Formats: sequence, structure tokens, C-alpha cells
Amino acid sequence: MKKQKGFSLIELLIVVAIILIIAAIAIPNLMRSRMAANESSAVGSVRTINTAMVTYSSSYPDTGYPAALANLGGSAAACAPPNLGTVALACLIDPLLSVAPNQKSGYTFAGAGAIVGGGTIRNTYTVSAVPQGIGTTGQRGFYSDETGVIRYSLDGTVPTNASSPLQ
Repeated sequence: MKKQKGFSLIELLIVVAIILIIAAIAIPNLMRSRMAANESSAVGSVRTINTAMVTYSSSYPDTGYPAALANLGGSAAACAPPNLGTVALACLIDPLLSVAPNQKSGYTFAGAGAIVGGGTIRNTYTVSAVPQGIGTTGQRGFYSDETGVIRYSLDGTVPTNASSPLQ
């Protein structure tokens, strides 16, 4: 009789089972890493928006803070040289953050200036970032205002100025 070469069915099943066990361990860790990266990106974007809000307010003191995130940015074409920015399109932030739907790295961003205490100049603002899919694109929601302190919620909802500050 000839000796047959190759793998038996049992050997192949053992290899497949080992691969499935490794995948079961690796995939949840990959998802957690991705959510952590999205959350870090969201915090960085909130910081960028905070800086842009202050820059806008300094550049247009008769207006104060912008009425909406759209005023901080603009499309790539609208912000291409020689355009330097206007009150309507200041060209201070990335179009992903300033042009609807205001989404970046699994988070949706919102922000607006408001008039508090009368007058015509917007003297406060709020910025928020919430995950598009709670538990899949991110777990925490983020918030900031004119104080510059970034706050978070653990359930992915929009935090308030009473929420815990990010350390």
C-alpha cells in the first residue's frame, strides 16, 4: 500500500478551532482599541473647536462667538487662497467638523454661540461630541464651553457643565 500524504480531517478541525479561539480573543480588543482611538480624536476635535471659537471671537469682536460650527469652517474651495475667511466662513477648522453632517471618527459634533444677559454680541458658546453608535464608535460623550474645560458622560449622551471634567 501507498502511504498517503496530507492532513487528516481531525488535524484540520483542530487548526480551525485554534484560529477561532484566537479571533474570539482578538476582535473585542480591536473594537475597544478603535473606540479609544475615536474618543481621543473626539477630545482633540473639541479642543480644536475651542481654540477656533476663541480665535473667531478675537478676530470678530463685534460678533463674539460664532452662531454655529458652520461659521468656523467652510468647504475646501471656499477656504482656498486668496480667501482669508469672513464672519460667515472663518476657515478656522476642518470641513469635516464645520460642514454638515459634522461627523469625524465616529462622532457627531455640534456647537453654537449664544447671547446671555442681553446685548448683541454672543458671549458664550457650547460644543458637544456624541458617538454615532454608543458602544461601537465610542462610549463617552464630550462637552465644552467658554471655560475651555472638557467634560464627559459615560453613557454617550451630551454632557452638561455639571458633568465630570476630563483629567
